[in-house]
Amino acid sequence: MNPRLQHHRPHTSAKRLAPMALLLAASVAAAGLTLGRADTAQAAGADSFATRCGTHFCLDGKEYYFAGTNTYDMFTYGGSYGDTETQFMDKARIDAQFANLQADKVDVVRLWMFSHENWHGFEKSKGVYDEQEFAQFDYIIQSAKAHGIRLVPVFENYWEAYGGIDTRLQWEGLSGGQPGRAAFFDKTRCPGCFTSYKNYVSYALNRVNHYSGVKYKDDPTIFAWDLMNEPRYQDQSAAENVNGTTLRAWVDEMGAFVKSIDSKHLLGVGLEGHGSNYGFGGDEGNPFVYVQQSPYIDYTSAHPYPTESWANLSLDQTKALIRSWIADSHDKVGKPFFMGEFNVHNVDRSAWWGQLYPDFEAAGGDGSAFWWYADRSVDGKFGVMAGAPELSVFRAHSDRMRAKSGITTGTSSPTPSGSPSSSPSSSPSPSASASASPSASASASASASASSPAPAGSCAVHYGLSDWGSTFNGDVTVKNTGGTPVNGWQVAFAFPGEQKVTNMWNALPVQTGRQVVASNPSGYNTVIPAGGSVNFGFSGTSSVGTNGVPASFTLNGQTCTTY
Repeated sequence: MNPRLQHHRPHTSAKRLAPMALLLAASVAAAGLTLGRADTAQAAGADSFATRCGTHFCLDGKEYYFAGTNTYDMFTYGGSYGDTETQFMDKARIDAQFANLQADKVDVVRLWMFSHENWHGFEKSKGVYDEQEFAQFDYIIQSAKAHGIRLVPVFENYWEAYGGIDTRLQWEGLSGGQPGRAAFFDKTRCPGCFTSYKNYVSYALNRVNHYSGVKYKDDPTIFAWDLMNEPRYQDQSAAENVNGTTLRAWVDEMGAFVKSIDSKHLLGVGLEGHGSNYGFGGDEGNPFVYVQQSPYIDYTSAHPYPTESWANLSLDQTKALIRSWIADSHDKVGKPFFMGEFNVHNVDRSAWWGQLYPDFEAAGGDGSAFWWYADRSVDGKFGVMAGAPELSVFRAHSDRMRAKSGITTGTSSPTPSGSPSSSPSSSPSPSASASASPSASASASASASASSPAPAGSCAVHYGLSDWGSTFNGDVTVKNTGGTPVNGWQVAFAFPGEQKVTNMWNALPVQTGRQVVASNPSGYNTVIPAGGSVNFGFSGTSSVGTNGVPASFTLNGQTCTTY
C-alpha cells in the first residue's frame, strides 16, 4: 500500500487482555479439536507445488487461477507471552479465521512473516530469531493446510509498520524513513543490511515446522514467497526513479539467494505497480516491467487502490489500469500476474467488485487478493469481515476462477492432513510426489504413436533458461509454423551437461542420460494449431557452470529452428 496505508497492528494492550480467548485456546488444544474440516472434494493434491507455466500459474500440470485475500496480521493472534502452545498463540482464533476464509472460498492468503517488535516479533534483535513466534507460524501453516488454503508469506516490510527495513538500517547504525531507507538496497551503503536479510530468509526457509517435521522450503502449503512488501528505491536520482537499476540488482541478488535454497516455490517481488506510464502513482525506482523481468522472479504483482485521493481513478480507469498490468505481465515480462492487494472505499464496494473481478478474469488475470479479511476490530476503510455483503461478489469470483482451473467442486488447495498437534510425528512427512521422476512417466512414449508428423522446417522452439547453479528452470515454447495442425506431439532435445529433470509441467517427461523427450499431456494441449504454439516447463538439477541451452530440438522427429 502507499505510505498513507501502512498496515499498523492493533494497540498492543488490547491484545494482552483476552483471558476468554486464552482459556478457549487452551481447552480446545487439550481436547484435540483444533481444526475444522476442509471440503471433502479436493481438486489438487496436498503434495502439489504451485508452478509457473509460461504466463500462467499451474498446479498438477494444469493452468491454475485463484481468488485470495490478505490476512496480514494472523501472526499476532495470541497473547505474545507465557506458554507457547496455550498462551503465546491463540490456536482457536487461528483455526476460526481459516474456517471463515474457507467458507468464503478463499484459495490463497497473503500474510506477514516479519516483525522486529517485542510484541509477536520474529526477529526482535539482529540475528536472534524468536522460537515462540516461529512456532506460531508453524501452526498457521498447519491450520492453512487443514482448511485447504495456501499461503504467500512476505519476508520483510519496506514501510515502518512492525519495524520494517528501518530496523535493519538502525542495526547498521543508519537512519530509516522516507527516502533514507533506500540505503537498504545499496550494498555500498549498507552491506550489513544484505547480510541480515539473507540470514533471516535462510533461517525461515530452512525452518522445520515443529508440528509436521517439514521444512518451510519443502511445504507445498506455501503457494509462493514475496521478497518484500512494496519495495522501492525512491528519490535517489531522477534516472533511478525511472530505470530502477538499484532495486533490480537487489531483486536479482536476493532472488538468486532464495532460489539457491528453495527451488520448489514460486517467488515474487511484492511491487505496487506504480509508475507515471500507468497513470497510477509516480516513478519510484521500482518500474513494473524491468524489476520483475528478473530471471529469479516467477510472477508480477501490483496493488491498486484507485479511490485514494492521490489516485482518484474512476471504475473504468481502474479496469484499464489493471488490464495494462496484465498485458505487460504476459506480453512484456512473460509471467503470471498477481493482484496482490487492492480495495476501494467511499464507494459501493460490491458494485465496484462486481465489475472489477469479471473484467480481471476476462483480461486473463491469474490471481487476486483483496486487502484485507479481518476477524475482529475491522477498520472502516478497507477491512472486510465474514458476513460482509461484498463477499458474495468475491465468492462468485472464486467460483469462476476455480472453473477456469478446471475445478468444479471443493477447493483448489491442499487436502486436509488432519489436526496439528504438538508432536511432529502427528502430521505427514514431506511427500516425494512433488517432484516427478523423469523416468516415471511410462505413458509419455506411448502418446507419440498417435502423433501426426511435422513437416521439416515447420516448427520453431524457444528455450528460456533460469540458472541458479545447482538448480535451474527451463521454459520451452514450441510454435507450429506450418499450415496444418500437429495432432499429438513429442519434443526431443539433449542437455549440454549432466542436467536432470526433477519436475515437468504441461508435458510428460522421459529422460535417458542427457536425452529428454517431452510429450503432450493426456487430455489437453494435445494439438498444436497451424500458427499456434504450446508451452511446457520444468525444474532440474545440474552442476555449477555446466548448464546451457540445448543445441537443437525436434518435433515428432523433425528438426525445428530456434529463436
